[in-house]
Amino acid sequence: MDWVGLLISIVINTIIISPALWLSGRALVGKEKAKFTDAIWIALLGTFVGVAVGTFFSGLVAAVIMFIIWLALIKHFFDCGWIMSFGIALVAVIIFVVVAVILALIGFAVIGLWL
Repeated sequence: MDWVGLLISIVINTIIISPALWLSGRALVGKEKAKFTDAIWIALLGTFVGVAVGTFFSGLVAAVIMFIIWLALIKHFFDCGWIMSFGIALVAVIIFVVVAVILALIGFAVIGLWL
């Protein structure tokens, strides 16, 4: 991956992942521990480290390593335990999927109006 592609990937992933992490963190650990800037750092570092891990490992090994790293980042920045960090990650995925489905339905509706 070239540097421009890496930079674009980090920026886009940070923009997409941060709000879901922030909302799930606020819901599970409270607004005192789950700051939006922390969610940005988690997404930024997780994406960057993910690219680095993907360079050296592949397949299931890379997935397990990245899963542990993401949980560790959530645990560190949101000041919670391992189980709570797993819960935050799970809720963030659910939030992301719900938002993606809603946006897709809106997109289909807009396209349907034009046709």
